[in-house]
Amino acid sequence: MATMRPELREHAEEGIRLCRTGDWTRGLPVLANVLESRWPGEEAPGVIYAFLGYGVARYQKKVREGLKLCEHAVKQQFYEAENHFHLARVHMLASDRRAALSALEVGLKLDPDHPGLLELKKQFGVRRRPIVGFLDRDHPLNVWLGRLRHSWGAGKS
Repeated sequence: MATMRPELREHAEEGIRLCRTGDWTRGLPVLANVLESRWPGEEAPGVIYAFLGYGVARYQKKVREGLKLCEHAVKQQFYEAENHFHLARVHMLASDRRAALSALEVGLKLDPDHPGLLELKKQFGVRRRPIVGFLDRDHPLNVWLGRLRHSWGAGKS
């Protein structure tokens, strides 16, 4: 973890470990404490913000705040697939499927083997192409033809 005092880095790693094992109740306060305990100018890795953002959104029901934290994580460490994973999860909590899919795709480009992103991709399912390609997916004709195709069981590609 970048430019943090060793004792803070250890606390951050412990908080992330707790969250990864599903103990968000204990992990979130540890991560929040790490961010609050930094000295001026001391940088915290984006992954801390990403875990904290998802936890705040999911377990404290503060989706807007969680989204801001995850967006900060991605801004700070764009190349970390884990940050995009948590951003996608918070977008799903916010019922913004399109933004979640976008974050998922970016994350998979960075790390095609990321287990969380691959699992999330499975949950999304595969959407078929719109039948009338030059029209938007949400165009009434594409919606109607898509439902018709689905009811016939055709186009299972």
